[in-house]
Amino acid sequence: MKMGTAAGTKRMVAHTCLALTAGMTVAMSPIMIGMAHADPVPVAPPLPFPLPPAPPYLDQGFYNPDPAEVAAAQPGEILSARQVNLANFFLIPLNVRAWQLSYRSTNTRGEPIPAVATVIVPYRPSPTPDRSLVAFQFAEDSLSQNCAASYVLQMGSLPNPTNPVISAEFVEVQAMLQLGHAVVVPDHEGPNAAYAAGPLGARITLDGIRAAENFEPAGLPGTATRIALWGYSGGAIPTAHAAELHAEYAPELNLVGSAVGGLMADIGMAIDYNNATSTFGGAVLGGLFGVANEYPELNQFIERYMNPLGKGLRAVHQGQCVVPQFAAFPFVNIKGLFDYPGDPMRAPELQPLLRELSLGHRGTPQFPLYIYEAPLDEAMPVNAVNKLYDTYCKDPNAQVAYTRELLSEHGIDAVSGAGSALMWLNDRLNGVPAAPGCSNRDVPLQILDPGAFAAFASAIGQTLASALGMPV
Repeated sequence: MKMGTAAGTKRMVAHTCLALTAGMTVAMSPIMIGMAHADPVPVAPPLPFPLPPAPPYLDQGFYNPDPAEVAAAQPGEILSARQVNLANFFLIPLNVRAWQLSYRSTNTRGEPIPAVATVIVPYRPSPTPDRSLVAFQFAEDSLSQNCAASYVLQMGSLPNPTNPVISAEFVEVQAMLQLGHAVVVPDHEGPNAAYAAGPLGARITLDGIRAAENFEPAGLPGTATRIALWGYSGGAIPTAHAAELHAEYAPELNLVGSAVGGLMADIGMAIDYNNATSTFGGAVLGGLFGVANEYPELNQFIERYMNPLGKGLRAVHQGQCVVPQFAAFPFVNIKGLFDYPGDPMRAPELQPLLRELSLGHRGTPQFPLYIYEAPLDEAMPVNAVNKLYDTYCKDPNAQVAYTRELLSEHGIDAVSGAGSALMWLNDRLNGVPAAPGCSNRDVPLQILDPGAFAAFASAIGQTLASALGMPV
């Protein structure tokens, strides 16, 4: 696997002691649980406070277990498990039940790979007889496994000012917990930090749901569990692809709704939209490099045609978390980094890949969808989302609610749209049917929707209350 930059190597050396400490906890008295289709696996206890967790690169026994063990498992089968302590912003403890699961998933070439997800269950009772589950995909947007949610959410993880999005979005996860739903958070970029590789993230997400359903301490009703998907921006990519791949890859899962915002529906259009014109150009370029971490054909194309400047920028991007991806090289001429005769994104050898990475060609998900987008989004072209809506709604069974937020942009829409998405998903999880058919609307700001501001304010207030140690 990729080891990141020289700076990352120095950090690895600096934290070797942490790795040894974390490894010692695995030998502590385990709790035995039964797993579906597998022998019982131990659940290691949490690290005693104030010992910090080891970063993933120094915790390869959990994050990258024996390949033979991975290959022998079924998709979603749990390989190992451990209890963890979670926190807001690294240090403010969250009083919930939480575990990390290492499980088997599948890459885009059908090969077995390891994956990790965090399962969180609130103490408060479920609003329905059986507890429901939300699969929440963070906008990790990073090219390092150390930027993954499973590490960032842990109590005592190293503060990282270049990776603030996960800590900010964690409020939305806690809002779902406050409503009584369990949450599973997959490290959807996989072991090679394949940022923006949607089909890979989809498989990891769906297998993370399988693992959560089969994890007895979570108390979920197996395949009868009502499941919702939620993700924004970089988190919307695996979420939307998971919705499309559900029928093919994991049809046994009881998906009842999916909400996505700030969606990249067509990667080719996103590159055209951001090429030399957008402050988000560096983030899109980072996504191109992330996709190359998963797809050999793109990596080979980059190695053959990218000029020395482009390869230098790739070296800078590798191993970085979200802030450098966005802040580095705004207005970059992405296509100008290739010495290719013509538009590199029109190269015949890339067209099958660009199609696989885009949405709408696998058919319409057969459960309700909620999509929110800002026409003034700096990174994601709204025309691609409009086209996806039209494509889905050709299916007479489609249930799609699409909102365009007119006075917004990418960052504002993430906050303004959260309350409405939360309420819509909560209704689906509680068994309230979605409106039939397709509908679209244009609004100034979604936070002005009835109940949306109250839902958002409640999430903030409950998060602040949890900082005082109140159980969630």
